[in-house]
Amino acid sequence: MFHLLLAIIYLAFISLGLPDALLGSAWPTMYTEFGVPVSYAGIISMIIALGTIVSSLQSDRLTRRFGTGKVTAVSVGITAAALLGFSFTHSFWLLCLWAVPYGLGAGSVDASLNNYVALHYKSRHMSWLHCMWGVGATAGPYIMGFALSSGQKWNSGYLYIAVLQIILTGILVFSLPLWKGRSAGGRNDSAAEGKALSLGEIIRIPGAREIMLCFFCYCALEQTSGLWASSYLTLFKSIPAETAARFAGLFYIGITVGRALSGFLTMKLNDVQMIRLGQGIIAAGILTLFLPGPAFLSLAGLILIGLGCAPVYPCIIHSTPAHFGADKSQAVIGVQMASAYIGTCIMPPIFGLIANHISVGLFPLYLLLILILMFIMHELLTRKTAH
Repeated sequence: MFHLLLAIIYLAFISLGLPDALLGSAWPTMYTEFGVPVSYAGIISMIIALGTIVSSLQSDRLTRRFGTGKVTAVSVGITAAALLGFSFTHSFWLLCLWAVPYGLGAGSVDASLNNYVALHYKSRHMSWLHCMWGVGATAGPYIMGFALSSGQKWNSGYLYIAVLQIILTGILVFSLPLWKGRSAGGRNDSAAEGKALSLGEIIRIPGAREIMLCFFCYCALEQTSGLWASSYLTLFKSIPAETAARFAGLFYIGITVGRALSGFLTMKLNDVQMIRLGQGIIAAGILTLFLPGPAFLSLAGLILIGLGCAPVYPCIIHSTPAHFGADKSQAVIGVQMASAYIGTCIMPPIFGLIANHISVGLFPLYLLLILILMFIMHELLTRKTAH
């Protein structure tokens, strides 16, 4: 039963990644149909992000009351309904309306499922599960591409993903008895005892501010790299746009492959060591971007940043119960997720302003400053929560 539930969780992570890159891959055809500016994709993504922040902050309260299994099943069901709504929508404002349940469902399942895995499974599974998320995020645009290249509209791509999410919802509903059984470490997933912590109470926990800022910085660095790497390579390093786009894609492949490899490394290294290793590789990649010389140096630097990012996200999450205790981990992971989405929303646009008004050549310096802050926050976290 324990292994069957783990297989379902792996399936859930693949499915969770499927919709994440759909908007970006479909938007070139969507915005012309709606008759809106191309920049309006940012409105939809911001609505989704705000929903995820709100639901992440409520994850502790919901999980304590209903248990991870029910929260996951209902949240995936809400996401499936939102995607189904996307597939039948022909109005931009209706799309914005459906983005609300999309974000609310995504945030709850992300925080609850990550906490469950952190409590019940070894670090290698956290890395491999986030690798599976990468597989889903990579497959989503291919499904959308299949729909568009087959003469179908973008709505069909969303419909295919919605059907897969509906199937997953059914699997999760039927698997509910498995979540209530004993899992690794002898813990039970029935609704937890005790009072849910308020945001103020969570922030006052020693180390909470540090882990929130650490997660904020990580997601800011990852999203800024993914969004602006191609522009930096083309506009500042004079690398052809086609080559730059291909290697910007390799950044995400580097994260996915890196997480697969990280799962094996966690058998020898603990979470803190894995995070430090990842930060060191990111630093090497950023410093490589500073070097003058042939184009392959910049391309190699970008791949190194992706590989370095690989262990950081899953290992920060997995280390949370060890830092704060199992009784507080859901609350802390909830605010971590909220911090992550805030970093994703704020920091890439800020660099866009810097690139527009000063120079896109400041890209590696911007990443380096974020990395330094992340490193300081992680070191302070380990000192404050050392047992």
